[in-house]
Amino acid sequence: MPSSRDVGTEEAKVPLLEDSASIEPIKEEQRREWKEDEALSTRVWNESKNLWQIVGPGIFSRVSTYSMFVISQAFAGHLGDLELAAMSIASNVILATPILKLLGQPSDVAELSGQVALYFIPLHFCFAVQFPIQRFLQSQVKNRVIAWTALLVLVVHVFLSWLFVYKLKYGLLATILILNFSWWLLVVTLLVYIFCGGCPLTWTGFSMEAFSGLWDFLKLSAASGVMLCLENWYYRILIVMTGNLENAKIEVDALSICMSINGWEMMIPLGFFAGTGVRVANELGAGNGRGAKFAVIVSVTTSIIIGLFFWLLIMIFHNELALMFSTSKPVLKEGIWAGMIFGGTAVQTVILAIITMRCEWEKEAEKANVRVRKWSTRMQEH
Repeated sequence: MPSSRDVGTEEAKVPLLEDSASIEPIKEEQRREWKEDEALSTRVWNESKNLWQIVGPGIFSRVSTYSMFVISQAFAGHLGDLELAAMSIASNVILATPILKLLGQPSDVAELSGQVALYFIPLHFCFAVQFPIQRFLQSQVKNRVIAWTALLVLVVHVFLSWLFVYKLKYGLLATILILNFSWWLLVVTLLVYIFCGGCPLTWTGFSMEAFSGLWDFLKLSAASGVMLCLENWYYRILIVMTGNLENAKIEVDALSICMSINGWEMMIPLGFFAGTGVRVANELGAGNGRGAKFAVIVSVTTSIIIGLFFWLLIMIFHNELALMFSTSKPVLKEGIWAGMIFGGTAVQTVILAIITMRCEWEKEAEKANVRVRKWSTRMQEH
């Protein structure tokens, strides 16, 4: 397994929490690297290298883990239009059968979605464990560990799906159970890595100290949770609403395919989101507000360029991409739904861009320095 030493430059290796004795050398080193008299192209190149050393493995791991959903949905789609519709809806609605019937979904879709939703329950608990583990490792630039683990689990998932669904013909139930197994395999593998010495400086065992500052963390996570819920519900409501259209199964299938492809591509900007968070935290922790702002600008610009490339790719090859999920001609003819892109997502992007440009990064750097020193003092006391 590659070590964090292979990830990149010394700047990229700085953990978010470090003892106070090392804060000043890091601060001075990073400030020396930030030279305004350097050419803009040189600064962009250096920042891009630092960013991609974090973002590259992060994107790879996110694409790999999301691919497990896509592969499961693809196997379900080749079982039939009803199975694909149920698979797409079940992961979004609790108490699926009565709620979907109340919202006007066809009875066969609602009944099968209700059965599938029950088997999705272990998966939801898995997310509650997996996401904190992933962020814990990302904060220490252990991105390659996550990437290699995700690749290993993806290979296992593809093999098991092929064996039990395609060869042994166990149907939709096998698709869902394999998806649950694969995600929990990912969680267990990462936990074994952490518990067995993969993070010797940051993992020393369970401690009640982990609950200190819990109220501040709860306030921050609650706001983030509401933001993510609203963003995800916007897409999920579209799927549920299509059940009221004529030929509901076809409409749900077509939209779910579009959203799966969109979600696949979205793993790239989400990888930039996570990687930029680490880069900004490093710069703010070093008191370099201008460096943090520049990291955000480079990240957003790169993400936009990549997004435009994939937009062209999807517009040109949308029918070929849809063949992965279904061979049903009515489903393939439904095409790309642009409304979900030019609605809430576009508005949200513009608002976040304005907030980023108006942020006073030097003050944020001062706040970050105070927090780092506070936690460093606590670490020394214990």
